[in-house]
Amino acid sequence: MASEKMRYGMLGDDNASMEEKLAKYSGKVGWDYLKEHFKNGVLFFVDEELTLEEVGAAISADETAKVTTWLKLADLVKIEKLHAMQWENKEQQFEALVVSPFVLCRPIS
Repeated sequence: MASEKMRYGMLGDDNASMEEKLAKYSGKVGWDYLKEHFKNGVLFFVDEELTLEEVGAAISADETAKVTTWLKLADLVKIEKLHAMQWENKEQQFEALVVSPFVLCRPIS
């Protein structure tokens, strides 16, 4: 049996380039915006060694080996309750990127 592709992609079924879609679905947000994505288990932290666009493009292109490596190296980490608790009562801002069904984020210093 052949393994199934991840089948994740950028939001929007249009003719925009990958770069245009990455730009369209990225921005600065507060924890209030990200909280629901955390509760749904689809929020991931991206290490500062990587760009959100790089990770988003790899997820969209089904680059499973690359994504798996980042997960193993903790360069891409699913946000857990401990992380969420530290941001709950702060006015922390994040850069974020939606790559359906995931949301990638990184706190802004």
